[in-house]
Amino acid sequence: MDPESQEVNRHLKALVGGKLIEGTGKAPIEDAVVIIEGDRISNVGEADTATVPAGAEVIDVTDKTITPGLINCHTHFCLDGSPDPALALEQRSFTENVLVAAKHAEDTLRAGVTTVRDLGGWEGVDLGIKKAINDGLILGPRMLASGKLLCITGGTAHFMGREVDGPDEVRKGAREQLKAGVDCLKVMATGGVLTAGTDPGSPQLTFEEMRAAVEEAENAGVITAAHAHGATGIKNAVRAGVDSIEHGFFLDDEAIDLMLERGIYYVPTLATVYEVITKGPEFGIPAFMVEKAQRASDAHLDSFRRAREAGICIAAGNDGGTPFNLADNLASELERMVAAGMSCVEALATAHCTAAELLRLDEQIGTVETGKLADLVVLDADPHADISAVRQVHMVIKAGQKV
Repeated sequence: MDPESQEVNRHLKALVGGKLIEGTGKAPIEDAVVIIEGDRISNVGEADTATVPAGAEVIDVTDKTITPGLINCHTHFCLDGSPDPALALEQRSFTENVLVAAKHAEDTLRAGVTTVRDLGGWEGVDLGIKKAINDGLILGPRMLASGKLLCITGGTAHFMGREVDGPDEVRKGAREQLKAGVDCLKVMATGGVLTAGTDPGSPQLTFEEMRAAVEEAENAGVITAAHAHGATGIKNAVRAGVDSIEHGFFLDDEAIDLMLERGIYYVPTLATVYEVITKGPEFGIPAFMVEKAQRASDAHLDSFRRAREAGICIAAGNDGGTPFNLADNLASELERMVAAGMSCVEALATAHCTAAELLRLDEQIGTVETGKLADLVVLDADPHADISAVRQVHMVIKAGQKV
C-alpha cells in the first residue's frame, strides 16, 4: 500500500453492529454500519447491504446504540454548579476561572455532548475556551459563545454581563460582543432566580432595547436568545425578534400564540429549578434562590406542557453551571422532560435535530446522515427505551475523531 493510501485509510472508520438512531424520525436500524471518512459521515446503512471500505478501522459496537452527538443549547462553562455559582465565580482568580471552564468543556464532551451554546460567559473566558478547543489545545465540544450577556443596570446576572440602559447603550453593548467574535447574543428580558433582588416575573430590558440588540445580531448574521421568565418579558422578547426563549416560567396563551406564529424556539431548562428545589438550603443554596424556584416550579412545568401540546419547537438546554447542575449533565434535562410528559423519542430529538435547527447547524449536525459531520455517541443502552441511557456513554466521536 502506497503512503498516500495509508494516509487516506488512517481517516477511515466503520462503526458496525450496533443499533442506529439516525435522529431523522425514521425507525432505528437494528444492525447498522456507519462509515466515517475524515470528519464526515460517508455512508449509513444496514450491515447486510453496506460495504466496509478496505483498510478502514473497524469499530465493533454490537449490542450498543449509536446516536448523533448531543447538543446543549444553554450552558455556562464559567459557572461551577456550586450552591452559589456567582459567589464562587467572584472568589476565584481569573486563572482559576479559566481552568474551571476548561474542565467543564472536557467533561461535557466526554459525556456525549458534541456541541454547546454557552449563553453567558465571564470576562471573555468563554471565547478563549472556544478558541482553545478549535486550536486543539484542550478537549471540548463545538462551541457557540455569547460573550457578555446584555442586562439592565443591576439586572439579572449583572455580575457576568454588560449593563446597558436604553436602546443606544444596548446597541453599543451588542456591537462590543460582536467585535469580540460571539456566535450569538443573549438579552435579559426579566428578573431571575439566581440574582438577589430580582423577581423572575418582572420585566427588565424593554422591547425597544431588545429590538436594538436583535437588529445588530441580524446585521451580523448571529442568533439571539432571551432569558425570559415572566409573560410580559417573554412577549417583549418575542416581538423584538429573538430566536429562542430561555426558561419561560410563566408562558401565557398570548405568548404561546406569538411564539408559534413567529417560529420562536423554547429552551425550558427544567433541570435548574428541579435541582434548586431538590437540594434546597440544607445543601447550601441561598434561601432567596430556593424561595423563587419553589414559587415558579408549578407554573414552569405547566408552561412546558402547554408549549409542547401547542407544537412549539422545544430544544434542550440544562442551564449548566447553576446549583448542582453541572455543564456536562444534559441527561438531567432530558430526564426532566420525560418526567413532565415527553416520550423518550421526543426528548432525544430536542437534543438532536431540533437543537441543531435552533443553532442553524442542521445542515452539519443533529442527525446521522451521509455528508454531515461525524458527531456520534455510542451508548451501552437504548435511550428510546429509557432516556437515562444517555448517561451510559461508551464512546464519543467528534468530527470523526474518537475522544
